[in-house]
Amino acid sequence: MSLPKKDGGSELSKEQVTKAVTALLKWVDSRKKQQKPQLLDDDDMFHLVISLKKTPDREKTNPYRISIPHSLYPLDAAREVCLLVKDVSGEGQKEAKHQIAVEAGTGVSKVIGVSKLKTKYKPYEAKRRLCGSYDLFVADDRILGVLPKLLGKTFFKKKKHPIPVTLKGKNWAGAIRKACDSTYLYVSGGSCSDVRVARISQEPQEVVENVVAAAEGISKILPKKWANIQALYLKTSESAALPLYNALPDTTAKIAGGSGVVVATGIEAA
Repeated sequence: MSLPKKDGGSELSKEQVTKAVTALLKWVDSRKKQQKPQLLDDDDMFHLVISLKKTPDREKTNPYRISIPHSLYPLDAAREVCLLVKDVSGEGQKEAKHQIAVEAGTGVSKVIGVSKLKTKYKPYEAKRRLCGSYDLFVADDRILGVLPKLLGKTFFKKKKHPIPVTLKGKNWAGAIRKACDSTYLYVSGGSCSDVRVARISQEPQEVVENVVAAAEGISKILPKKWANIQALYLKTSESAALPLYNALPDTTAKIAGGSGVVVATGIEAA
């Protein structure tokens, strides 16, 4: 079987990505016809699954930021954004509210400090209401480590993980836009990671471009880069995972002179 041509210096075939995106979108459409509209999320995500050859030595708490050309979280008037900040007895929250008020273009409609998360939003029902009140959550990257416990499982089940932002200097709007125009790689103690790369509501070509850009960005931050990637897969939250890239064993690679790509199974990829 001939392998799809790789693009530039990339190990990933854009042709293979396009086939997988097309197949998954067809699968999503067929699911919509079979289910009641309210039972299927119309803005589900595409996930890029990365399998590594070498497991990281230790878990990294803060995620790696990966730039993508088409934002998963466009800041527009229709999107309600909540900013979570570090504070001491509300003081940091007051400063953040002032900065948001004087700076245009942040897209933030609500600021909440950690101290308020510990008190007002401690009950489960309060967390659930908060999760449903805003389209997007961004958070000062200094408080990422405490948020899972403070927010609870609801946020992560609803895929509303707060996006980390670095709030230094006066250009908060630029920092928030930069964060929203990226995706994030969380490195755990295991050999597999999952990165959100696109929405099913985006144009197919935008999805393909985001997948390729995310794969390239991920390869640049990994130790040994592409040489440490065993396989890449693309899926939605409920679909099968379609293979995009699969490294050949080292002994085979010396003969074949490259990496292999396997054909998708379970969902037709042609």
